[in-house]
Amino acid sequence: MAPVLWARVIPWEKDVAIAALESGVETLWVPDGCGGKVRELGRVMAVCSEGDLREGRDFRVTRMRDKEDETAILSSPPETTWVVQQEEREVIPLENLVAHRRKIFVVAHTPDEVTLCRGVLERGVYGIVLETDSPAKMRQLASAARVDAGRVPLVPARVTEVASLGIGDRVCVDTCSLIEGDCGMLVGNSSAGVFLVCAENAPNPYVLPRPFRVNAGAVHSYCRLPAGRTGYLSELSAGSEVLLVNENGKAETAAVGRVKVERRPLLLVRAEGSGGAIHSVILQNAETIRLVCAGGGTVSVARLSAGDSVLLAEEKAGRHFGTAVEETIREI
Repeated sequence: MAPVLWARVIPWEKDVAIAALESGVETLWVPDGCGGKVRELGRVMAVCSEGDLREGRDFRVTRMRDKEDETAILSSPPETTWVVQQEEREVIPLENLVAHRRKIFVVAHTPDEVTLCRGVLERGVYGIVLETDSPAKMRQLASAARVDAGRVPLVPARVTEVASLGIGDRVCVDTCSLIEGDCGMLVGNSSAGVFLVCAENAPNPYVLPRPFRVNAGAVHSYCRLPAGRTGYLSELSAGSEVLLVNENGKAETAAVGRVKVERRPLLLVRAEGSGGAIHSVILQNAETIRLVCAGGGTVSVARLSAGDSVLLAEEKAGRHFGTAVEETIREI
């Protein structure tokens, strides 16, 4: 999951604040008396004595210098939100904090420090406070924080069946991102095998490209979400977050701007994955819907046939409200 981002703009520099907001930061930590200046920039959370969040009331600040500072944090009530300023960039103290406390913010001044914060115990800290006096560097810090959501292992699967299913309800996911290349969403009939369905970003003689859109499949389908979760396509709405994955498995988070559910002709696609496991997905029967090929490029479902090799992500089946669980389950 992407960290919560604050930007500390002390002393007040309007250009730095604007750079932070344009980069996706939604909370500005500013000098006392500058809360009004923050509100002039938009609907933004302000951290100051007259702001939405206040030091001492909503969070505590500490410098991490030695083991005693670490012990003091771990001895505080579990619900306490901490902003930690490290004297030295040491990983183990951060790991100890993240392992035992949920709401840990860490101050970062460089992209490398941001990367360190995001990688602690593989899940990262709860939040990062970006601090610099340069608008350009603020954008770099925010970019480092948002750069990706990790990698998803993809495997080739051999198509064994393509069959028409008639009419059904399918979901178009219109994201707030322009999706480039062979990138899209992971969708399937079971969380055990989800197919890489490409965005509608390729030239087509029938319709103009919609590079923000993934025509993802039937309403019942699972889709991969950030933080290792899954959800049903039917549950997505404006403001939801989805996982975008490219042909190399690189993943990033995208916000959903709109979801369109319409009745369209559908196709069932089955494919054989690792160890002979059979996976399936139901997609709209249209030329613009493409799966990503294992050998590179994409193939339209209108031209898909048995023997083609496509990419998917596999896992052991078993989900409870979107979270992976260990249980005996068989999905057909």
